[in-house]
Amino acid sequence: MQKDGQRRFALVAGEASGDLLAGLLLDGLRARWPDLQTVGIGGPRMLAHGFQSWWPQEKLAVRGYVEVLRHYAEIAGIRRQLKARLLREWAELFIGVDAPDFNLDLEAGLRSRGMKTVHFICPSIWAWRPERIEKVRAAADHVLCIFPFEPELLAEHGVAGSYVGHPLANVIPMAPDRAGARAAMGFAPDAQVVALLPGSRRSEVRYLAARFFAAAALMQKERPGVQFVAPIIPSLRAEVEALLQASGMTGRVKLLDGQSHAALAACDATLIASGTATLEAALFKRPMVIAYNMNALSWRLMQRKQLQPWVGLPNILCRDFVVPELLQEAATPEALAKATLAWLDAPEKTRALQQRFSELHVQLQRDTPTLCADAIQKVLEG
Repeated sequence: MQKDGQRRFALVAGEASGDLLAGLLLDGLRARWPDLQTVGIGGPRMLAHGFQSWWPQEKLAVRGYVEVLRHYAEIAGIRRQLKARLLREWAELFIGVDAPDFNLDLEAGLRSRGMKTVHFICPSIWAWRPERIEKVRAAADHVLCIFPFEPELLAEHGVAGSYVGHPLANVIPMAPDRAGARAAMGFAPDAQVVALLPGSRRSEVRYLAARFFAAAALMQKERPGVQFVAPIIPSLRAEVEALLQASGMTGRVKLLDGQSHAALAACDATLIASGTATLEAALFKRPMVIAYNMNALSWRLMQRKQLQPWVGLPNILCRDFVVPELLQEAATPEALAKATLAWLDAPEKTRALQQRFSELHVQLQRDTPTLCADAIQKVLEG
């Protein structure tokens, strides 16, 4: 029920990709309820909608079993305090945006106390950790699904869900302005440009950035004309600059504060960390090499629960290795450089990939903000 005629929703988005998705969700919610108050934990895109973030989003941006264990006490403390504050200060609805390890337990606790709960983005139970469906059933009144096959899968387990399309499919143009993006960054129209995206989390940057910069050095040695651009999270700039200096690539990689979409629009190919950014690259129709490296113990634990041969979202959605994946020990600078340069020498293969990514783009396009607001309104009325 509303309080004093005022709608108040709580949201938690635990990292940069979640902030992007939550920002798009808030477009639909504010169009439906202009006076809506939103509180919780979020990033800059959410703050631009008037969102009140009670803790810095970066506190939750940790990935990998071992890394989470190192920060467990702090993260668990934030969750306890957030739950207590939400129950004390009141919110009509809680929306957990991705970050299932944090949000599902929080949702279950709030739901058991009578608060309506929605989870935005179905956890990838179809890729790994199928036992998580039990947590989803206990946690969420409704799941907003970004892939078309997910609602039916959830229904088989007694969980309500709606396909709302992938928000990024409407944000990213079907034909990105490559020339405009290059001009804005000072790249020549005919330059060969590689975008380096080592991730948005500190742990990802720690494990991948040095490898990416070393690969860039090898690419430039073999092909001096290749130019590089790397969008980074501003709070991680000092760490990235130190890694760049250690690689001998200072001044040879254009660093951007954020602006990952501009970098993807401008590039010919991208060397990219596995995660949501790989789907963004696919929607920009860019050939890519997907890489990942993490703590060795975390990697072994994750491999045991993997259900599909693919890790990268473009490959999962296409049901094929349409782009290379170089993971863990395979993600050497030499292998990364070779695989990335191979795309620059394969125009016909690139055109075929772009056609496949265009078809995927169409499949994912829906009026996501409105469909999200429709589903949430039904939850509130139910």
